[in-house]
Amino acid sequence: MSSSQNQKSPLKILFVGAEVAPFAAVGGLSQVLSYLPKALLAKGLDVRVILPKYGLIDEKKYKIQMALSGLKVPTIPGDNGRFLICNMKTTQLRKTDPITYFVENMEYYEKRSNVYGYDDDHIRFALLSRATIEFLRKSSWVPNIIHANDWHTGYLINDLHAAYGDEKLKSIATLLTVHNLYQGRFDFRQASVIDFDDGKGPLPDFFDANFQKKNPLKRGVIYADAVNTVSENHAAEITTELFGEGLHNLFREIRVKLFGILNGIDHTSWNPETDTLIAANFSARTPGKRAENKTDLQKIFHLDQNLTIPLLGFVGRLHTQKGIELLRTVLPRVLAEGHAQFVMVGTGDRGYREFFEKLESQFPGQVGTHLMVNFTIPRKIYAGADMMLIPSKWEPGGIVAMEAMRYGSVPVAHATGGLADIVNDYNPVDRSGTGFTFSHFDETSFLLALTRAMETYRRPDEWKDLLIRCLRQDYSWNHAAEEYLKLYRHTLALHENAADGNG
Repeated sequence: MSSSQNQKSPLKILFVGAEVAPFAAVGGLSQVLSYLPKALLAKGLDVRVILPKYGLIDEKKYKIQMALSGLKVPTIPGDNGRFLICNMKTTQLRKTDPITYFVENMEYYEKRSNVYGYDDDHIRFALLSRATIEFLRKSSWVPNIIHANDWHTGYLINDLHAAYGDEKLKSIATLLTVHNLYQGRFDFRQASVIDFDDGKGPLPDFFDANFQKKNPLKRGVIYADAVNTVSENHAAEITTELFGEGLHNLFREIRVKLFGILNGIDHTSWNPETDTLIAANFSARTPGKRAENKTDLQKIFHLDQNLTIPLLGFVGRLHTQKGIELLRTVLPRVLAEGHAQFVMVGTGDRGYREFFEKLESQFPGQVGTHLMVNFTIPRKIYAGADMMLIPSKWEPGGIVAMEAMRYGSVPVAHATGGLADIVNDYNPVDRSGTGFTFSHFDETSFLLALTRAMETYRRPDEWKDLLIRCLRQDYSWNHAAEEYLKLYRHTLALHENAADGNG
């Protein structure tokens, strides 16, 4: 389809992914594949979504209906002898939601209680990918762009480019979003020379022992018309050995089609003016009301009632990626001086849980912890903590920084990945910036950034300006959708250029 044709009718986008909220939600991917399609739909695009119909998805609750039964999916493209049989089902929850399709298969989805974690995940997601193609071959609706997500859909891009020669499908451009660098069930970094996948040979049968040794993420990156990560800085980082998970050389090779776009947050749900989960509503126009949330947070965690002491917060997994080692070394020193409080919510590694339990017992009235999953307390911490500690070793997106600023909690963050794009370091000379960042991942750099934040906190007028600036940041999905719309147009141009023999 030419660019002029694209301007005459709504752009048609098909999202394909392993999880989509509210149907199946495990991690951040499900939120992206829920909110971004809605934001694009609101802009007039024709957007649809495909995911597996796992056993946990309630057909009655979501009013799911049959769209196509008996879809034959070959285990090798074009193979006339071996097929897996699927159904395609569909629903549309509201007019503001995209039409959603589900790939139904008893063995690989219906009988499974989890989205991930099975030894045959490579087959399960290859089935999702190839079933999508077979469905499109029979569908009267054909997208301009397939927006694939993570390694699970790398198979789709590989098949569409290398195995299917249908004229009907040749016009479809492909965009692969890399939310993380997981590459399937096989450890490709430790692969022998025999098991090395150059990404260009044909895929074997689903049930061939060598199938899981084919790297779906690598193949998706090679064959996609465009590739993006969830921040501009992370797109640059993955071209380095430190962050590229063995694919850095490939990312360097394809850098002309590699982009970065920050994810968004739902400004309707995450809204301190209307949020019923926090003690007091507030906005950039009424920042003084935020103090009630600090008092509420201190009460919940049995901390000393003191509005003048800086209250530090942490929300996240207790994992080495989140920079917990820096918290272990820096927090005891800061708390020992008695000039700060700390609250956190999160679960994860046992050793880290034990550290926070001990910290709470060492500093009664100063430290409060919640070491289990909770969906209410994070909002209370965002609304009540003066500063949000985000010392992540690496962080592709950095959603926590967006959520914290949305509620006026000033980030103290490692300038890595999306955090480097989200948090602008505070400059006291011209009072610019939205937080306090450190470039080197070490104890001294983190402590210096935190010290700068606490010193600024002691200057109330400056801190109020900084808080208001955080509250006014726009990280809505509407903004992200605008950036994706630009990338879709560029992806179509790249596809057309390749089709003309110039790629």
